[in-house]
Amino acid sequence: MRQRPEEQDRFERRHNFDAVEDNLTHEQVKAEASRCLNCKNPRCVQGCPVNIQIPDFIKALKEDRLEDAGEIIRKTSMLPSVCGRVCPQERQCEGKCVLGIKGEAIAIGALERYTGDNTTAKEPEIIPSGKKVAIVGSGCAGITAAADLRKAGHDVTIFEALHKFGGVLRYGIPPFRLPRKVLDRELDSLKKMGVKFEKNVIIGKSITLQQLKDDGFDAIFICSGAGLPKMLNIPGENLNGVFSANEFLTRVNLMQANDDSTATPLKTGKSVIVIGGGNVAMDAARTAVRVGFETVYIVYRRTEKELPARLEEIRHAKEEGVQFLFLRAPKQIYEKDGQVNGMQFEIMELGEPDESGRQAPVGTGKFVDIDADTVIVALGTGPNPIIQKSAASDGIDFETDRKGYFVVDSETRETSVPQIYAGGDVAPVGESNAINAMGAGKKAAKAINEFLSTL
Repeated sequence: MRQRPEEQDRFERRHNFDAVEDNLTHEQVKAEASRCLNCKNPRCVQGCPVNIQIPDFIKALKEDRLEDAGEIIRKTSMLPSVCGRVCPQERQCEGKCVLGIKGEAIAIGALERYTGDNTTAKEPEIIPSGKKVAIVGSGCAGITAAADLRKAGHDVTIFEALHKFGGVLRYGIPPFRLPRKVLDRELDSLKKMGVKFEKNVIIGKSITLQQLKDDGFDAIFICSGAGLPKMLNIPGENLNGVFSANEFLTRVNLMQANDDSTATPLKTGKSVIVIGGGNVAMDAARTAVRVGFETVYIVYRRTEKELPARLEEIRHAKEEGVQFLFLRAPKQIYEKDGQVNGMQFEIMELGEPDESGRQAPVGTGKFVDIDADTVIVALGTGPNPIIQKSAASDGIDFETDRKGYFVVDSETRETSVPQIYAGGDVAPVGESNAINAMGAGKKAAKAINEFLSTL
């Protein structure tokens, strides 16, 4: 039987930002590791974007070789404690597990998390190469690339636009899913390796790509994330009380806006509507519960079956009192005295599949109103063009797609400009998540290292 961690009481956790889940116990880890079939052709490894040797680390846990398990994971992943918590294992490693065909897959994420939390990365012996690499952004892709490039001996500097490091791991993911001490520990291991960190530096404003090249950086990896929120484009969207999920989560996670004593406190009302069905929507809704909204709705234009969020996130949201409303598409936001005063939705039904393979929502011509004083839009983000525009003024012209993302080589992650690479949400491949960003970081680091070896 699959082992499950203890969870904080559903009523208590509505009022705090403490971690919802505990780690598995040592006994549970042994029991879960013993379930692994140690397949000769491990499909779980194929499902991991960074190719962690999953059966090997699980076998080490089974044999009480905890430090060995940590070393096996960290050969390809610098973020076991992070990935064990936030990766969509059910669609990746666990989704490929043979045991999951007729029963329950191995709890690979929980085992990885336990291993990461209870082991420490060993400091590698580094032989200086004399080469310099600049990394723009301190999220998953940047952290991963920095680790691999530093191990290869290069002088690595990470430039972060915000005043704290971690990218979306810090400003986007709430601490009840990813405790800050866990993230800080992973970042500290990079600092001990000699990776340099520069905060409050906006590439394209504070300093340009050309200036980085002039400062002697031999290669640049851009992984600054996609910070431009996608909005609804409906009447009333500019009212007070309408937030993008990016802004809402950043203000709470990074600026503690839920505390009235802070410089920019968050005004909370009685009822909030969250538009969207992904993990960010779940994070926003669950955060809204904790900051004091009495009623929290998640409104999605398809059915529950089509929700793209992790099943665990959906379950936790329901347990915490979030109300789900399906087959409703937003049409307008009502106003009273310049503030949000509710929303109108069209009732939908599912039609033929669209380009995503899911049945497309079709309007029925019937409408319904929902009272609310706050709206949070969680429909994803697009790329901020600040770097491309700044570079263009210096004669550096990047090829981008119709949405503004960098066009890159799928294997090397090199852009159309030599010696400049891009990955993560500014040049996405597949689902936007931590482990895919890490995979992009590893590919970029490999290509950069091969390029630097020719200089």
